[in-house]
Amino acid sequence: MKKGIIFDLDGVIVDTAKYHYLAWKKLANQLGFEFTEEQNELFKGVSRKRCLDILLEMGNLSATQEQKDVWMIEKNNDYLAYIEKMDDSEILPDVPKILTLLKENAIPIALGSASKNALPILEKVGLAHFFDVIVDGNSVTKAKPDPEVFLMAAKKMNLSPSNCIVFEDAVAGIEAANAANMISIGIGDKEVLSQATFIFKDFTEISTDFMKNLIQIEKKE
Repeated sequence: MKKGIIFDLDGVIVDTAKYHYLAWKKLANQLGFEFTEEQNELFKGVSRKRCLDILLEMGNLSATQEQKDVWMIEKNNDYLAYIEKMDDSEILPDVPKILTLLKENAIPIALGSASKNALPILEKVGLAHFFDVIVDGNSVTKAKPDPEVFLMAAKKMNLSPSNCIVFEDAVAGIEAANAANMISIGIGDKEVLSQATFIFKDFTEISTDFMKNLIQIEKKE
């Protein structure tokens, strides 16, 4: 059976997490408290709405939905100002090599990201043409670890979930991939992403042979 590959965006293809961090930090400072890079780890793979709720909990603050909506727009505008300047130098090491290998072997490629800015980012860094399917924060109603984003990507690729392989850098994303009965590949810290089927520090550790073999791997029920 043909396999399909689903990539998360932030921290897997490009490192936009730093821009999310700067935007959330600016908002936290505006609200009167500090926000650290360590705290930002809790935001990986999480929806903007949930991130704001977590941020307000950190600052022991409450707000009306109307005020939350204003802050989410402010945060997103700050984030967009950062990503407006992105180019192909932002692509993480060896990602194009893997995408090219998949394309050359006619393997369907999907994006499964919580980001509502996924397509503009892919276009800015020159990778949009690799993707057959894009499922992002504009397409789904449930955030990871709910598997909705990955299940939708599998459906759009006309593949069963068990024939899909997910690359993720966040615990919530690995949990979502596993819940969807997909092979999960963690990109990052082995201790943090211990639930993944395979784990690599980054794509420089992933060999061509591994990818070719991976395409043949069947997910056990």
